[in-house]
Amino acid sequence: MSTSGPATTGENGRTITARPPVIRRRRLEPDARREQILSVAVRLFGERPYPDVSTTDVARGAGVARGLVNHYFGTKKELYLEVVRVMLTVPDVALERLPTGAPAERADAIVGWFLDVVSRHSTSWLAAITAGGMAGDKDVDQVIAEAIDVAADSVLAAVGLGAEPGEALRGMARAYVGMATYTAREWLQRGVLTREQVHTLLTTTLLAMVEKVFPQAG
Repeated sequence: MSTSGPATTGENGRTITARPPVIRRRRLEPDARREQILSVAVRLFGERPYPDVSTTDVARGAGVARGLVNHYFGTKKELYLEVVRVMLTVPDVALERLPTGAPAERADAIVGWFLDVVSRHSTSWLAAITAGGMAGDKDVDQVIAEAIDVAADSVLAAVGLGAEPGEALRGMARAYVGMATYTAREWLQRGVLTREQVHTLLTTTLLAMVEKVFPQAG
């Protein structure tokens, strides 16, 4: 098949073949390329168990060479750990965007943010919290535990208790994070709760803990 452009006739009667337009692939900055690869990995690990996803699959989905996946993330397992970390860790921006009002308003806002995220990435989030077939792996368990710690600290910060919390208070906050996780699963995985019911349950429980439970941590 010819790849030349359409032929035209010049003033001197000679046939001139137009050159096809040059299509240039837009070059992404390293951070943008890394995020693109990670986004594809989040989707694929959400759709399939860990053994069924390869770095070649991720590279193909991101439109890059497999070597670039290894360059940014190392091994397949290291890429998977980053996927779990991203899906379960509360980013600083979530706290920065909370309203500056009373604890009730801030609790309502952070619960709403949590439900927005887990519903938008439901398959990937559910795969991450169940370790996607990697349950029991010490590295995966460590990443999940670290993410729970970050989430607990974020909850305390959201209700104004984030300044040097003691271990008892952090333990209570981790318990709340665990409840929030399983409550969201009742909504997303089992379908026995509505989003409105989950939002009310999590917000009301958090405020009750602020008023009656957290003070017992001293």
